[in-house]
Amino acid sequence: MLYRTMPKNGDRLSILGFGCMRLPMADGRIDEPRAIAQIRSAIDSGVNYLDTAWPYHNGQSEPLLGKALQNGYRDRVKVATKLPTWAVEKREDMDEFLNSQLEKLGTDHIDYYLVHALTGPSWDRIEQLGVTEFLDKALKDGRIVNAGFSFHGQADDFIRIVDAYPWTFCQIQYNYLDQTFQAGTRGLKYAAARNMGVIIMEPLRGGNLALSVPPRDIAAIWAGAETTRTPAEWALRWVWNHPEVTVVLSGMNHEDQVRENLSIAATAAPNSLTEAELTLVERASGTYRRLMQVGCTGCAYCLPCPMDVNIPVCFDFFNKLHMFESDEARRLYNVMAGGMLSGGRAGLASQCVACGQCLEKCPQGIPIPDVLERVAAEMEG
Repeated sequence: MLYRTMPKNGDRLSILGFGCMRLPMADGRIDEPRAIAQIRSAIDSGVNYLDTAWPYHNGQSEPLLGKALQNGYRDRVKVATKLPTWAVEKREDMDEFLNSQLEKLGTDHIDYYLVHALTGPSWDRIEQLGVTEFLDKALKDGRIVNAGFSFHGQADDFIRIVDAYPWTFCQIQYNYLDQTFQAGTRGLKYAAARNMGVIIMEPLRGGNLALSVPPRDIAAIWAGAETTRTPAEWALRWVWNHPEVTVVLSGMNHEDQVRENLSIAATAAPNSLTEAELTLVERASGTYRRLMQVGCTGCAYCLPCPMDVNIPVCFDFFNKLHMFESDEARRLYNVMAGGMLSGGRAGLASQCVACGQCLEKCPQGIPIPDVLERVAAEMEG
C-alpha cells in the first residue's frame, strides 16, 4: 500500500480509502458478515481511511462500520463521516446528529468530519445556521479531529467555500470524465494550493468506468496500450497520477474488487503515467462521453421516489443499452425495475409523474423526469 500525507496535520493516509456507500447486500439489507470481512481484509492490507455518512444504506452504514471496527480495528484507522446538511433545521440539530453518529460508530471522536454534499445555496443556508461555530466547538471539545466538506455544486461556489473556513480537507467527485464537472481539475488544484487534503469520490463514475467488458471502441483504445490493464486500473491510476490527490475512495462490495484495488494501490505513484498513456485515457474519455446517455453515478441521493421509481437502475440500464447496443440491457431493465426480484414492487421509469422532488436532490444536476420519459419510451416500448 502506498501512502500520502494530509498536508495540514501530517497524517499518513492510504491512497486507497474504503467507501461504505455500496456495501454488499443480501435480502435487501447489508450483508453484515461479508461487509465486515471485506472491511477488515482491507484494513489488514493497509487501508487506513474509511468513509461513511448518515444516509448511506438508509442509515445502516454507520452502525455496520462501527461493528467492523470492533476488536481493535478502530485504533488502526481514520474514520470519516458527514453532517447531513439537508436535514439540519437549527444549530442544535448539528450537535444531535454528531452525537448520534459517535454512538452509531461506537467511538468518542470522528477523525475526519465533513459537511455533506455542499452546493453554493446549501452552504449559504448551513452557514447562516451556525455551522462554522459548530465545527469550532466540536474541534475544541474533541468530538471531531479534522473539519472538511464534500461538494456537488458549481466550481465558483467551490472556490468560495474553500476560502470561507480553515478546512483541513475536502472531498470532490473526480475521474477522467469529470475534469471540468463540479469542482473538477480547477477545484482540485485550488484546494491543494491552499494546503488542503483532497479526498476523491466517484473515481470510477459509479462503476461505469470499471465495466469488465467495455464498449468495443473503448476496448480498442485499451488494447493499443503497451501495458495491459483492466478498465478499473486505468481509471484509478489516472486519478492517483495527480499529486494533489490525497486519498481515492472506492465503494468496494466484492472480494475481487478489494483485491484488485489493493494491488493497484501498491504501485500507483503520482506522475507515473506516460504521455502516451495519458493520451489513451483522453481518447477513452471522449468516447465514453459520446456513448453515455446519462451522467448518473448511482449514488441514489434521488431516492426514495414517491412513485417508487428506481431511478439509478433505470439510468444504469439505459446507459448500458446505448453503450453495448444489446437487448440484454432492455431485458434486465424489465427484470430489475419491473419488480421480478423485489416481490412485485415495480420501479419502472413510466411510473414517474414528474413531481420534481428528485431534481433538488441530484448532485449531478440531471433533469431526471425528462430522462425517465426517454427511458420509458426506449426500454419499455
